[in-house]
Amino acid sequence: MKIQSHFSIRTRKSIRKKFQKHKTSHSFAISLHRKYCLMTGFLHVLPDFLILGTEKGGTTSLYRDLIQHPFINSPVTKEISFFSRYYDRGLNWYRVCFPFKHHKFFAKNLQKKNFLTGEASVRYFDHPHAPERIKQLIPNVKLIILLRNPIDRAYSQYNMIVRGGFEKLTFQQAIQKEKDRTSEEYEKMLMDKNYYSEIYFLYAYLNRGIYVDTLKKWMDTFPKEQFLIMHSKDFFDNSSKIYHKTLDFLNMPKFDLKNYYDIGISYKNPKMDSKLRSQLVEYFKPHNERLYKFLGRNFDWDK
Repeated sequence: MKIQSHFSIRTRKSIRKKFQKHKTSHSFAISLHRKYCLMTGFLHVLPDFLILGTEKGGTTSLYRDLIQHPFINSPVTKEISFFSRYYDRGLNWYRVCFPFKHHKFFAKNLQKKNFLTGEASVRYFDHPHAPERIKQLIPNVKLIILLRNPIDRAYSQYNMIVRGGFEKLTFQQAIQKEKDRTSEEYEKMLMDKNYYSEIYFLYAYLNRGIYVDTLKKWMDTFPKEQFLIMHSKDFFDNSSKIYHKTLDFLNMPKFDLKNYYDIGISYKNPKMDSKLRSQLVEYFKPHNERLYKFLGRNFDWDK
């Protein structure tokens, strides 16, 4: 099943690129896929867990590690983004992204094996309507969050956007212009459930690191026992330990990996200006203190 899932990812990406070059064919393919979803959506399972974020917090590495477990089955892609970007495509479109129900039935009833599936869409964490949408559809889902030092997270996001060609400003210029760029965009998302702001998610470098306010919204929606909240640094320093902690949270049997995925080795960001970093330490300090108090845990980000 895992071979089929990974083959599906590669195949979909290849086909999508070819179709996008031909508008008529692309429109026809989309229409055909929507009809397929409508007819077959009910045949698919929904996710047992979601990795909510944070962006640049190690979510890709953790997800890649988890789907190596023999009982954890991958969807068509890691980041489906249904509850943030593609909610208007409907439930059946989302369902089709996951394995068939008969795969789960076969695994649990005939092979006597556990069967889980889940996805990792990092913009769920910051999307104002994601908690409510997820609660309505999969109220018992398990929620995994990796929290990274908000300064490192912001700078890593900035460098990713620069590599993608979407950011021409220096990091200092970008954070100075952040409010002007993003505040109205977030308000639009907040007021209009059908509005999705790519601008906000690209350029809200600092605001997306004020974790405590976002976490409160999530925990007002779901009970605390459905959350696993971890420090990204712990995962970066000891992937095996955090991997097994996550398996325990998901009630999965222990499984040792030969190699742990590390996307960070591919990208080495330039060193941040020390004066700017000191300013950001002071900026985040009161927000971090509120977070430490809320979680009852000190991440020691304020040095």
